[in-house]
Order: sequence, then C-alpha cells, then structure tokens
Amino acid sequence: MTTADGTRLTKQQRREAAREEARRLREAQERREKRNRMLLIAGLVVAVVVVVALVWAIVSSGNRSALDGVARPAGSDLRGGIPVGASLEAGTTNEDVDGAREVRVYLDYTCSFCSQFEQVNAADLRTLAQEGAATIWFHPVSILDRSGDYSGYSGQAANAAATVADRAPAQFLAFSERLFALYDAAVQSAVDSGASAVTEPTLAEIQAAASELGVPQEVVDSFADRDFSDWVAATTRQFGRDGFEGTPTILVDGEEFTGWPEAGALLDEVQGAAG
Repeated sequence: MTTADGTRLTKQQRREAAREEARRLREAQERREKRNRMLLIAGLVVAVVVVVALVWAIVSSGNRSALDGVARPAGSDLRGGIPVGASLEAGTTNEDVDGAREVRVYLDYTCSFCSQFEQVNAADLRTLAQEGAATIWFHPVSILDRSGDYSGYSGQAANAAATVADRAPAQFLAFSERLFALYDAAVQSAVDSGASAVTEPTLAEIQAAASELGVPQEVVDSFADRDFSDWVAATTRQFGRDGFEGTPTILVDGEEFTGWPEAGALLDEVQGAAG
C-alpha cells in the first residue's frame, strides 16, 4: 500500500489506515441503521395514524344517524320519529311536562298488524298525548315496499304522512289513521273479489283522502313531488340499524311493549309508569 505520491506505507501506517477505514465503514453502517430505524418508526407512526383514522371513521359512521343531512319533517328527530304532544299536532312534544313518558310507534302503512294496533290503541294514544302523560313518536317506515324506490303504497303513504306532518300538522293523526283504512279497504276488496293480490291504493286516492280531512290543496298536490322520499328511505334504514325487524314495534321509555293487542293495556302501562 502506498500514499498518493507513491511512498510506500509502513506496517504501522497500514494498520492505522485499515483501522480508519473500518471506523469509517462502521460509522456509515451505523448511520444507515439509524436512518432505517427512523424510517421504520415513521412508517409505523403513519400506519397507526391511518388505522386510528379508519377506526374513527367506522365508529363515527356507525354512530351517525341514517337521517343526517336528510330533509326531515318539522320537529322530527334523527331516529325517524314524528312527535305528537298535548295539542295533537305533529312536531309538538310533552317534554316540558313533569313525568311525561316516551312512546314510540314504528309502523308500516301496509302492515295488517299495524292497522290492528291503530284500531286498538289510536284513542288511547290521543288520550296519553292530550293529557300530557307521554309524547307519542310515530315512525313511518317502508319495510314492506317492494318497488325498489319506495314508490309503492307503503313508500307513497309514508312520504304523504311526512308531508302532512311538516305542512299541515293538525291533520297528521287523522291522516295517518286514514292511510291504514285505505289499505284495509284494498285488502278487503281483494278478498271479496277473490283476487290473488291486493291492488294498492293509488296516489290519487291518497290525495283524495287528505283533501277529505281538510289538508290544504297545495300540500295535497305536493305529495306527487315526493319531497320526503329520501326521508322514507332513511327512516327505513335507521329502523334496521336500531335492531328492529318487524312492525309494529312499540317502545315505552325505550323498552319494547308487546301487550298492545289487549285494549287498554298500553294506556295502563304508560299511566302506571307515569304514576
């Protein structure tokens, strides 16, 4: 081994040069390892951040109501409920009444058992609301609509009910009852004629029923616009998210009440809780 000018190195100098070269290589290796560790740590940090962000997004999405960002009837909530309080108008509550309970009624206007519930309990629901014993929350859903776009009677009726709740709230309760009666009549007609399927009431029949109850004509005409069709879809999704499967589903202060087929049972349950 020689220097740049050709002078031959001594044995001691060669050892020192070798040691220096080894030191230089060792330091270079250490720098590479340090850099690799830093890159690895940075990568892990980024991965953790991404995972946390994904988990947060999934949790947030799961906690977010299906009705977020959807046009809703005035006074309705993110659970899909339309409240009725002492005035018997949609959009009102009895939340300011001490001891008032919460009754939630999940219904589909083509559900025969929902119609039965209505016949047995409609008067008692009015009593509970009017006396301030409870706020009655009506949840029209369309789990039985098979049209694919909620254009069947179930979806059309729910849209019309939401429209009346929003724009003619004083007629909401009577109109909701009439929507059941319309479908019951169609079912009975099919039975009487021996038809193999029910001919669902038309939009025109829904509009005529609303007009007969005094719903303003401009509100009746707006049924055709289906302004609350997105809401109908969202309430139906939320129904499933909340873990419900069939209608009617009746909740009293969040607990399912199954004794509704017995006349007066729901009234007693709520008034008993209130007492």
